[in-house]
Amino acid sequence: MNNRIVYMDYNATTPLHPLVKEFMVRELDTYANASSMHELGRQARSAIEDARAKVGMLIGEDSATNTLIFTSGGSESNNTVFATMFHIGRNNKRNKIITTAIEHPCVLNAAKWLEAEGFPVHFLSVDAYGKIDFNELESVLDDSTLLVSVMTANNEIGTIQDIARVVELAKAKGALVHTDATQAAGKIPVNVKALGVDYATLSCHKIYGPKGIGALYIKKGSPIEPLIRGGHQEYGYRAGTYNNLGILGFGEAARLAKENLQTYQSKMSALRNKLRDGIEQKVPLIHINGHRTDVLPNTLNVSFPGAEGESILLYLDLAGIEVSTGSACASGSLDPSHVLLATGLGPELAHGSIRFSLGMYNTEDDVDYVLNELPPIIERLRSMSTVKAEDIAQTLQGVK
Repeated sequence: MNNRIVYMDYNATTPLHPLVKEFMVRELDTYANASSMHELGRQARSAIEDARAKVGMLIGEDSATNTLIFTSGGSESNNTVFATMFHIGRNNKRNKIITTAIEHPCVLNAAKWLEAEGFPVHFLSVDAYGKIDFNELESVLDDSTLLVSVMTANNEIGTIQDIARVVELAKAKGALVHTDATQAAGKIPVNVKALGVDYATLSCHKIYGPKGIGALYIKKGSPIEPLIRGGHQEYGYRAGTYNNLGILGFGEAARLAKENLQTYQSKMSALRNKLRDGIEQKVPLIHINGHRTDVLPNTLNVSFPGAEGESILLYLDLAGIEVSTGSACASGSLDPSHVLLATGLGPELAHGSIRFSLGMYNTEDDVDYVLNELPPIIERLRSMSTVKAEDIAQTLQGVK
């Protein structure tokens, strides 16, 4: 087993930022129930509201009170939006749901649930780079559209969507707009007010904070129904005793993410480009997935035809390089990535894909190490494959 570990799976999850860890340790004694009216309860509530303001500032919402609720994570936030649509649309002529074919599984499955409940649901196709077709969106938008849900940036290929344009078209038909900004917040500028979205989803463990805590932005006046009913916490929109430590950690992680955004973008882009250029130079017959420029600064998805993605992952793991074959939420599935299939890749290319997602602890030396270890692994796997080089070249023909 290799003693060196190079972690390049930051889109799956991030480690705790050391300053977030220190902050959380200091706040361990903020234990009181924030719903209690005594002094310790009031102190806890004050700290939670401070954290709420920090998270709000990360997404351009200066007044987060009444517009940002804390949840257990991105999946709960997304399901809260779709459950709200169920309550609004089940006895209403305005009940069409529009989303995309490349959403996170929690959005796709929530949309499929509504479809099974009788809601008309349209899954927008994407082009070879993962961009939605606005002509298609315009053609399916009508006065019956209730919600348009488009992720800000894709977790597997990193492609960034034009959410402002989505909002412009949807609002012209009176529809609500939701964006899953889980992968975008903290990596690129996200301003919910400027975008005009009704709902935006966030998750703390993607920005070097603790797991089990997320948030849902709700534009003032936008309808919302609680997914979890009970007490009066979170303005009555999300019951349950406050997760003090998780919320406070989220606030600190959000503060640091906003403060370091430009530095992060610059460093990640440089490392990602170095990795991409190196792979293109050292490994023949590959395909880069996703958009070349409208892409998260830390994300690189590459298909290696003639080599199985799971095999590449295991060989890299033996070398101490931690990557992914797709969304962490889809691990354990033998099906090719639904995102890559939606971009038009065939099953072979989709099965042979690896996602490199970089983060704050990666260095140029890490990239050099990957570029040293990866080429012989691909060469070895291809030599064992029944697929010949000319077949690989033919597979790549016509792929953008």
